Amino acid sequence: MPGHRLLTIILYSFLWEAIATLAIPIRTAAKETIIVSAAASLTQAMQAVGKSYGAFQDQTTVAFNFAASGALLQQLAHGAPVDLYISANQAFMDQAEAKGLIIKASRCNFIRNSLVLAAAKHAAGTVKCLNDLTSPAIERIAMGHPNTVPAGRYAREALMGAFLWDAVQPKLVFGNSVRQVLDYLRRGEVDAGLIYATDAHSAGNRIGPAKEVVTQTPVVYCLAITVSSSRKNAAREFVDYILRPEGQKVLAGFGFQKIGQKTQ
Repeated sequence: MPGHRLLTIILYSFLWEAIATLAIPIRTAAKETIIVSAAASLTQAMQAVGKSYGAFQDQTTVAFNFAASGALLQQLAHGAPVDLYISANQAFMDQAEAKGLIIKASRCNFIRNSLVLAAAKHAAGTVKCLNDLTSPAIERIAMGHPNTVPAGRYAREALMGAFLWDAVQPKLVFGNSVRQVLDYLRRGEVDAGLIYATDAHSAGNRIGPAKEVVTQTPVVYCLAITVSSSRKNAAREFVDYILRPEGQKVLAGFGFQKIGQKTQ
């Protein structure tokens, strides 16, 4: 009958639509990738935090860009895609805030470090304190460039505070990052260098002894989410992880200290 035939066609039509719907593959949500520009002295530590974060959740991956804090600020100011900026000092973060590059409410101090005077292995018995840098036996002293490298700013501050800046200037070799200064020390291309305690810790016996140097300004690292970020929620979740005990434990494993914790 015509009516029965029409009903059969309609039923087949619904059946084929259902089959077609079931045949469509189920798509899983793609992972977000956030870009973190971080101070060079955090290279190994933040890579470890990123790996730990990947095991903690599976929605976000973290891509890092490591360089001197000042250089990273310049990149950000010129439009580099950055979701989270991490500086090794307050001055560059102040500049980022003044330029409207970061979300002020997201700014946070999260770890501290200390400056040390380290000797190359060949000068291990010669360099014990800042005054030793004036010795004729010490010909080359490495430090970060004060204009772009926070460790260099801390080093200049320490040398000026000890009234040694003018005396040692002819011996200074400037690095583009504190990691470059460490490389100079490890290769024996300089006699002494001013680096972070965490850098000396990572170098182990590849450099000579290191002694903490007093700085007027505490060596405090800060972070902030950028205004230009298109993944602010993902960046905020990563910041939350850094501040959690799990994240802080990873950082502590590389010699970084919690804010307020005294140097051992």
